[in-house]
Amino acid sequence: PGAAVEADTLPQTANRSLETLSYREAGVIGLFQTLALFAGISRSGITMVGGLLRGLDHEDAAKFSFLLATPVILAAGVLKLPSLAGPAGEHIHGQVIAGFFTAGICAYAAVRFLSRYFTTRTLTPFAVYCLLAGAASIIQFA
Repeated sequence: PGAAVEADTLPQTANRSLETLSYREAGVIGLFQTLALFAGISRSGITMVGGLLRGLDHEDAAKFSFLLATPVILAAGVLKLPSLAGPAGEHIHGQVIAGFFTAGICAYAAVRFLSRYFTTRTLTPFAVYCLLAGAASIIQFA
């Protein structure tokens, strides 16, 4: 799994910007998310690899990965709202609101940090993490 993330070390034939992607290419990058169903493969990491393989630079690959996450996270939140508004969430409204704002602030900070990080750095540390997490998952659950 982590070896795929190491694709960022391959020589890039182009340093394309996000604006140059066609809808078809964007769809192909989006399909990379399905590989995250396997143990140790990160959804954001594999979509960044997809962007890099399509010639995007690190920063634009990361931005596109974050953009792809938005509808998925929003849909999951919308699906969870009815259960939180019903009897199961009766006494936790304050905690849910606090968690919502905390998660939003942390997500914003993480995206901002990673966008800056990828302007000058590679995915190598992330690849090592994915290799270790994947190996640990396989050992634990095999």
